[in-house]
Amino acid sequence: MAKQSSSSVSYDALVKDIKDRKFAQVYLLMGDESFYIDRVTELLASSVLPEEERAFNQMTIYCTRETSCSDIINNARRYPMMSEYQVVIVKEAQNLQKIDELLTYVQNPLSSTVLVISHKNGCVDKRKKIVAAIGKVGVVFESMKLSDGALPGFVTSYLRERDVAMDAKAVNVMVESVGADLNRMAGELDKLVLSLSSDDRKITVEQIERCIGISKEFNLWELKAAVVNKDIFKANQILAYFASNPKSYSPIPVVSMLFGYFAQVMQAYYAPEKSLNGIAQHLEIYQRAAMDVCTGMRNYSGMKTMQIIGKLRSADAQLKGLDRGANTTDEDIMKELIYFILH
Repeated sequence: MAKQSSSSVSYDALVKDIKDRKFAQVYLLMGDESFYIDRVTELLASSVLPEEERAFNQMTIYCTRETSCSDIINNARRYPMMSEYQVVIVKEAQNLQKIDELLTYVQNPLSSTVLVISHKNGCVDKRKKIVAAIGKVGVVFESMKLSDGALPGFVTSYLRERDVAMDAKAVNVMVESVGADLNRMAGELDKLVLSLSSDDRKITVEQIERCIGISKEFNLWELKAAVVNKDIFKANQILAYFASNPKSYSPIPVVSMLFGYFAQVMQAYYAPEKSLNGIAQHLEIYQRAAMDVCTGMRNYSGMKTMQIIGKLRSADAQLKGLDRGANTTDEDIMKELIYFILH
């Protein structure tokens, strides 16, 4: 489920209304997570009108900095041709220079028009009159980035909708390897679903390795497990595998994953209650993830954790070309980083 602000409708409720054909006159879909914005836009594009009516009564406007709000309003005020509705989809609305100019239409919308405003890479300033006006006559949907702790839930929920299960280790492999890009995650999950037979609807690590090329032994999740448990041999073995497969494994996601983990360990040192449940609640993560944090607290002191976070920041800067020696390779940076963490 998309995490939403308290002032906007939830993704699940919005989808249910659309499927029940309870359409609003205006939709403002905005936020940092494009996955849910795209899904709602696609659902409206395919649900409001039957296919044979879309040629005359459905249009998509791709906004640039030159796009005029008056053009959008003029199209929204047209009447449908031999249909109950017309649909006007405004994509890349973040490029509109004066979105407030839509206020004249929103205050008096046409009941036969479904206007969809897709605004990505952030939100329209909620203090603007246009946001409140849309809220009165239609739907304001804010799509926020999921936290790392919510990603396993996204994977299992996405697959459950397709009547597919995935074992816990496989979920962790997907989350650690693909990360928080939900569009990419959905694409990889769709590949896995298509590879399943009709009588076997469960995804395993072996299938992930076979279908999308993530090794069951040498992946981000296994590297994290090696670092969590201070398994020096295994960590260096995985690092060597990454170095020999540069097209499959980039060092920057490795640093990002480790930074996220040690940031959680650092936060856990400030948890009011240091029990497993207390840390899980403090960090808003699943207990399985909290177990790794607890193990990290046993293996890394608070001072060492702070030093590791500093080293990770330094490594990230070097990998991006800052303060880097002329002959220093990515492999050199990663070897030094992992050695510093584990010793």
